[in-house]
Amino acid sequence: MSQASFPPPASLGAAYAPLAGAYDELFEPDGRVREALRAPLGPLFGTTSAELARSQALAERSLLHQGVTFSVYNDSRGAEKIFPFCLVPRVVRSDDWAKVERGLEQRIMALQLFLDDVYGAQRFTDSPRLPAGVILGAKHYLPSLRGVRPPRGVRIHVAGIDLIRSPDGVFRVLEDNLRTPSGVSYVIENRLVTKRVLPAIFAAAHVRRVDLYPAKLAETLQRSAPDGVNEPLAVVLTPGPFNSAYFEHSFLARTMGIELVQGSDLYVDADRVFLKTTRGPRRVDVIYRRIDDAFLDPEVFRPDSLLGVPGIMRAWAHGNVTLANAPGNGVADDKAVCALVPDIIRFYLGEEPLLADVSTYVCAREDDRRYVLDHLDQLVVKAVDEAGGYGMLMGPDSTAAQREEFRVRIEASPRSYIAQPRVELSTCPTWEPSTATLVPRRVDLRPYILTSPDGPWVLPGGLTRVALREGSYVVNSSQGGGSKDTWVLAEAG
Repeated sequence: MSQASFPPPASLGAAYAPLAGAYDELFEPDGRVREALRAPLGPLFGTTSAELARSQALAERSLLHQGVTFSVYNDSRGAEKIFPFCLVPRVVRSDDWAKVERGLEQRIMALQLFLDDVYGAQRFTDSPRLPAGVILGAKHYLPSLRGVRPPRGVRIHVAGIDLIRSPDGVFRVLEDNLRTPSGVSYVIENRLVTKRVLPAIFAAAHVRRVDLYPAKLAETLQRSAPDGVNEPLAVVLTPGPFNSAYFEHSFLARTMGIELVQGSDLYVDADRVFLKTTRGPRRVDVIYRRIDDAFLDPEVFRPDSLLGVPGIMRAWAHGNVTLANAPGNGVADDKAVCALVPDIIRFYLGEEPLLADVSTYVCAREDDRRYVLDHLDQLVVKAVDEAGGYGMLMGPDSTAAQREEFRVRIEASPRSYIAQPRVELSTCPTWEPSTATLVPRRVDLRPYILTSPDGPWVLPGGLTRVALREGSYVVNSSQGGGSKDTWVLAEAG
């Protein structure tokens, strides 16, 4: 039999089976590529498994050579790992993205007003829908900052809002990240790799750019400098190379063209911040700080901190330096406060929320707590000040002993916990090297929003994180997750 008489290899999409009960980002439940995505994705899903395997290996080799890594704190060896990446993209239609973009802008505007109020007049106490005990009981609320207003009024210069897509196809907010959100460097690096490995497929898809982010961030920092500064000097403040996100700190400093510094490189004199250089001190006007509040200034917070700068909070309070993000934002990151954001939007903007939230039970409320304790086997319980999938009970998959442990925890400290129904996350076709096939894996999405005194700007796309383990809902890289390039399609015409 001649070679030509053999049937051609099956295309990638032919054998893909979407996960029942979940919204698949690229495929209909019957196994066909979604109609609006057939043109941009047809060339990709028309390739063979062998072709994608070669492309995937090339992408991984490229990331390895570029040093795209993260550190794992709970690894006993202090391992630094290559960030796992799947070459099959997550694609978002332009009309879907337009709705997300408007909702993110609205949310950030409301949260800016809320933080101003928390550290100002505290008008929220006039609303029965915004319980003061929940808000002021947040672990990261800093009462010593009340009355301090940041230079130019911006508190949330950089935000990362975690979204999921529920089975009805609706994007919903899972949580807010308003302190030092990370991950945007992987967005840009993933795009560079995709364009390098799939140049023809990417070019034909008409995808909106993400490489503008460093320039937009630099512009945001410059515009947020204190009044009267004509040529502001901005720096990125890092805890150092042992931090899990150090790759990102150095990446952003390099792509913005500004100095990457550690606390020992700065000092405060006469309530102003200076950078030590070989040519003498230079005044610093804007600090994009990637250090948590607790370590930022040993004069105000932890006295044993060697990462921050003594006196930097004094300089900020006097309006002589901009800190991006502003200290104290953690009150809004608290998961119990996040549950109040729909009412925060109504109270401060007089508008209905444009983005849906995941339904949340706040255990500090007696009725909510009673419901949670009666339905622990059906809910996902989360500690309000934990992240990365830690401090969590996955009720439907839990044991009786685990549920009893969380019952005791909740009864002892109800303010410390919230609960949510387990929403089936959307899935996306993901390369499985052990079987050389595409399999459905759960994903979330972290868009990034930059805010200057001129208003917010939303990066078109964001970090799609994927749970690489079969059956897993945990997308965090520290617990076996990876990432994908997120393609926001440009409007037709």
